[in-house]
Parts: sequence; C-alpha cells; structure tokens
Amino acid sequence: MTTQAQLNALPYGPPLNLDQAKKMMAAAEALAKNNNWPVAIVIVDSAADIVLMQKLDNTQHSAGEIATGKAMTAVNFRRPTKVFQDGLAAGGDNLRFLKVPGVMPLEGGFPVVIDGKIVGAIGTSGVLSSQDSQVSMAGLEALK
Repeated sequence: MTTQAQLNALPYGPPLNLDQAKKMMAAAEALAKNNNWPVAIVIVDSAADIVLMQKLDNTQHSAGEIATGKAMTAVNFRRPTKVFQDGLAAGGDNLRFLKVPGVMPLEGGFPVVIDGKIVGAIGTSGVLSSQDSQVSMAGLEALK
C-alpha cells in the first residue's frame, strides 16, 4: 500500500485513457450490481477531467455530483478522500478542511497510480461511504 508521503511525492503522469477507464468502470459496476448498490461512479484523468461517469438505476440524485467531487479531490490532492473525512472526524485544526476549495471530505475517492505516476482518480457515491470505497477499490484493482 502506498503511504500518503509517497503519494505526495508522485508526479502527475499522462492522462488515464478511455480503455483503462472502461476496464475500471466495468469492475466497479459489477461489484455495485452484485451488492444491489445504487451508485454513481466517476473516473477522471490526471487533469481532473471526467473520462467516464455512470449512474446505476435508482441512484439518489446527488450521487453524481458527490462522486465527481470525490474523484476530483483524490486526483487534485493526491490522496484518498478518506484522509479528509478522518481529519474532520478528529476535529480541532482539521476543521480547516471545510474551507479548502474543491475538497469532498467523504470516503470513496482514490487516485489512480500507474508506473509511479498519478494518471487519474475514481470516485463513487450512493451508499455508505465504506461501501462507496469498496466499489472504487474494485475499479482500481481492475488495472493491476
């Protein structure tokens, strides 16, 4: 597992391509459907541009925007979004995260690292954040 310090040191690489994003989306969607989880899944490239977005049937209306925020946060800040969620839960000085533009402090967003470079990110929303995370992780695992 890559540590936060290691992620911070990684350069951005060439953007995730469509074939890679499709592979990730298929795996993430399969896990969500297998568990009957109505979610939105968003995959962005290294410039935080949306490559693919999918909203499964019966997904709550807000899930697409939240999943997009998770993916963009993960790529722009080079860290899983759970870092911000945990920071807010701890309180104190970490409450400053609430004022950082572009931060979606909910678990379920992860950077995509290929050949030691951040090439994109995936974010999922629609069920419990821990379940969103499982869907996103399934997408990441598809590239290994």
